[in-house]
Amino acid sequence: MKLMRKINLIILGVVFLVMISACSTTQNKSHSLRTAIEQLLHSEAISKSLTQEEHGDLPIPPAAKIAVSTAGLSADNAFVGDIVGGWLGNQGFILESPENAQYRIHILVNSLGTEFDETFFGIPPISGSFIPIATPELSFYKSQNQIGYSNFYLNIFEQSSGRLIYSSPPYMAETFYNDYTFLLMFKFNKTDLRHPPKSRSLSRLIE
Repeated sequence: MKLMRKINLIILGVVFLVMISACSTTQNKSHSLRTAIEQLLHSEAISKSLTQEEHGDLPIPPAAKIAVSTAGLSADNAFVGDIVGGWLGNQGFILESPENAQYRIHILVNSLGTEFDETFFGIPPISGSFIPIATPELSFYKSQNQIGYSNFYLNIFEQSSGRLIYSSPPYMAETFYNDYTFLLMFKFNKTDLRHPPKSRSLSRLIE
């Protein structure tokens, strides 16, 4: 009889945990104000798109004088223009004002942003309205995944005539940063960012 009671208590405990636990997968846009990770996801996606092998040399003379302009729905169009302008300078082109340029390279930004999704299995935080007891979130498994995406193309105009001489295929790239939690306390991340912040590193906690 005692053994049966113990088994029943264990079963009831497991059922209780299952009932109050939660398992969910959500996908939405990031609501934060541009964290350091989000900024790196954007900037490295732009830089990564410029290194794709399918894009050949631009059909304008080496050391040509160019002016750069941008357009798009994102508020970060100028930022894209600065990164692409630096890349063009490294190709040997000379950045000039529109009045002195031979060609105008117009960057049309189709998309620049961050996607966020989360998978959670565990007990969500509980705060009681009648009983003043609150419990923190208990994560048996949790993943928070962010993807940075960049998509733009270049239109090259002859400045003297305004004639469109070239329209590039899209420059596209993705970057990612994934954060994982196992069994309440074991945390690690996976990313293709070159120098992500290490806010949870052991060395920083010890300092």
